[in-house]
Amino acid sequence: MAAVSAPEGAGTARVTAVAHRGAPYVARENTLPSFAAAVAAGADAVELDVRLTRDGVPVVVHDRTLERLWERPEEVGALTSDRLRELTGGEVPTLAEALAATAAVRTLVDLPDPAAASTAVRAAREAGAADRVYYCGGPVAMRGVRAADGDAEIALTWSRTAPPRATLLADVRPRWLNFRFTLLTPELVDRARADGYRVSAWTPDTGRNMRALVAMGVESVTTNRVDALCRVLRRTPPGPARTR
Repeated sequence: MAAVSAPEGAGTARVTAVAHRGAPYVARENTLPSFAAAVAAGADAVELDVRLTRDGVPVVVHDRTLERLWERPEEVGALTSDRLRELTGGEVPTLAEALAATAAVRTLVDLPDPAAASTAVRAAREAGAADRVYYCGGPVAMRGVRAADGDAEIALTWSRTAPPRATLLADVRPRWLNFRFTLLTPELVDRARADGYRVSAWTPDTGRNMRALVAMGVESVTTNRVDALCRVLRRTPPGPARTR
């Protein structure tokens, strides 16, 4: 993406700062310590990934296998939740545990496995978190979310230069169009907003790219460095009240 100079005062408008899988440079991604670090850094929302175990438990892990993070070849969907916990030292939380850990902020549930859509929606309801949970993912997953909840807030993830088809938009009824950040231009942002959609971007990790997106009018940024994003947005992390 070509660099865009931020105008004077850019960064002061309210942009949603979304922590991608928590704070993965502080603690292992998609774990409770990572979520806690993201909230402490000032995130408005925490993004996390949901898959199903063999016994149908929604758990928070991005990859299909345990290879990248735990150097194990097993597939998440082939393991029971108890066996998954054993193999990962208890680091993979259930969705219910993750929602409890992110209760202070919004939670953006990404669905790399579309089969988890209806279970994730049900788990959010059962946790009493439906009013602060929203969803992102590709067309199949988001159609599943819409079928499970006609009122769900959806960010349709998009990584192509061609726009989403009108039939897809009618089926999913997203509030957000969630673009890979390298695709975005001021013209694309303006067009999406003129069509009635809010625009979100994933996953810029440098201050320069973050500032460029804010200058374009992007309303939500998902990043692995939410602390850096909060600095770009001129925010400070929450802390104890000070007395004079």
